[in-house]
Amino acid sequence: MPTPSTKDRILDAAEKLIAEKGYDGTSLRAITGEAGVNLAAIHYHFGGKLPLFKEMFERRVGGINQERLRLLEEVERQAGDRPPSIEALLEALLAPALRLSTQGDQGLARFMQIAGRMNSATGEHVQALREVFREVHERFVPACQRALPELGIEDLHWRMHFVIGALCTYMADPRRIGIAADGLVQSEDSEEALRQLVAFAAGALRAEALPRRAGEQGGVQR
Repeated sequence: MPTPSTKDRILDAAEKLIAEKGYDGTSLRAITGEAGVNLAAIHYHFGGKLPLFKEMFERRVGGINQERLRLLEEVERQAGDRPPSIEALLEALLAPALRLSTQGDQGLARFMQIAGRMNSATGEHVQALREVFREVHERFVPACQRALPELGIEDLHWRMHFVIGALCTYMADPRRIGIAADGLVQSEDSEEALRQLVAFAAGALRAEALPRRAGEQGGVQR
């Protein structure tokens, strides 16, 4: 196995420590100590803590997002002139991350812990990730609108936010549901997790649109 480059050692160290202590609890000094490099190496390769975190995230998520977009194209191709089903769209969105979450790779498992916490985290590092997911967001939201034309865009955004929250909760610790269910479910079976989450999310997205509150514009928003 080739010796990791200085850049990869820094990324691995950041991933390990942020998984253990969170972004705010991890200092650049701790990362340099774990990686066996000096502070100048971090500034040379990344420019600082925030760009280091973003590149650490992109290193793992880039492949997930590419697979999401590939699956979306396949779903749309198969649908032809008809809107794709919301189940097919959800599977394309959720499957790449869920299948990776149970592969058993230690580095990947640490990253999944970090990714799982992102939906409830706040701070500049969370805002920095918007670019990482921008293309996926811009492609999947219109596709879901076509699948559910009766659902307003505001309701769609609310519901997709909750769906991603459910995905993040599972990824943060896939064993948790097995413990809560006293072993009645195989919590680390990614295909069963996908099947259950798609069914749950499709039902939530198909729920009747909420009536507008007083003073709000009615109808489906575009």
